[in-house]
Amino acid sequence: MANLFQRLYKIDSVRIQDLVTYSRIIVIGFCCAHFVSDTIGFMTETAGPSMLPTINVRKDYVLISRLHRRGRGIEVGDVVGALHPTFPGVEISKRVLGMPGDFIVTEAEGMPKGSMIQIPEGHCWLEGDNKPYSRDSRIFGPVPLALIRGKVIARVRPLSQMKWMKNTLQPVVPS
Repeated sequence: MANLFQRLYKIDSVRIQDLVTYSRIIVIGFCCAHFVSDTIGFMTETAGPSMLPTINVRKDYVLISRLHRRGRGIEVGDVVGALHPTFPGVEISKRVLGMPGDFIVTEAEGMPKGSMIQIPEGHCWLEGDNKPYSRDSRIFGPVPLALIRGKVIARVRPLSQMKWMKNTLQPVVPS
């Protein structure tokens, strides 16, 4: 078979071996990239004003840790990447304001201003930092933890604004 291929395309055996070697390298590279993006983390572009000033409107790239998917190790105040609960395939970046069992005071649609709700088991409450321009849990309610793709751990582009994401929320101490 190889001889027929060589005769038809006039390629010597060294070139065929090189092609096989390069093909193996490419396949192994794709497999490694898939493993890293599926288990360790990935980089994604952000869009929209909902997380201003933490994340810019356009052309910001953030690094999302997949070690925190489905809410593992997520705390109130963390910024997470999640799948939108009402628009399949759409990704969102929001700040976690409530975890399962927490009580929050909200201005959610359809509820009186200042209503208190408890976050159900297996869910979290997500809101954008720029509240007037954010579609978040105030509109679609608590988000299943299964939709959390990971924790935003760094802004990596633009390079001039590269930084680690820190949890800036401070706990309220009752007086």
